[in-house]
Amino acid sequence: MSLPAATGALLLFGAVQVTMIGYGVWTGERLVKRQLVGLMLALAGVVVLLLPGLAAPPLSGSVLMLGAGVAWGVYSLRGKGAGDPTSVTAGNFLRAVPIAAALSAVMLNGISADTAGFWYAVSSGALASGIGYAIWYTALPALKATHAATVQLSVPVIAALGGILFLGEPITPRLLLASAAILGGIALVIQKRRHAG
Repeated sequence: MSLPAATGALLLFGAVQVTMIGYGVWTGERLVKRQLVGLMLALAGVVVLLLPGLAAPPLSGSVLMLGAGVAWGVYSLRGKGAGDPTSVTAGNFLRAVPIAAALSAVMLNGISADTAGFWYAVSSGALASGIGYAIWYTALPALKATHAATVQLSVPVIAALGGILFLGEPITPRLLLASAAILGGIALVIQKRRHAG
């Protein structure tokens, strides 16, 4: 509520990257020069994509968004060792229900609910997020922590493509440039080194 969407997204993605890449480096992963360039290119693409909407963020909202980013990074790192992605995701969502219900009860005075909003929330949370995490958990064991962190930078591009396809939003030169930087940077990070010979 207190942060502009672009500022919040940048804080969130920054916290995810720092958490996952920091863990990867702490456990012995090393990025070669090409991968560092790719990571910087992808991060620059995210900034270019979000920059026009950025504003000086309030501290309380920023701290909450940074906390969410760290939690997302930890959740992804823990998912590397998870078993069946679908059952793990379903179990995590079920364990989150009491927490969400308690928070909703605390904030009951500020809630306005309608049928459409309810179904949008269910579709976004249970269906889209649930399926997304199941797919992500399936792919995650094959990725290093640093690679997984960088791949997650594609989310703003995917969201922008969804806006174009489903909401009729325009394709702008800034979107094309930022998308090329993000996806090109990801490719540099995850590309396997070719061996001579």
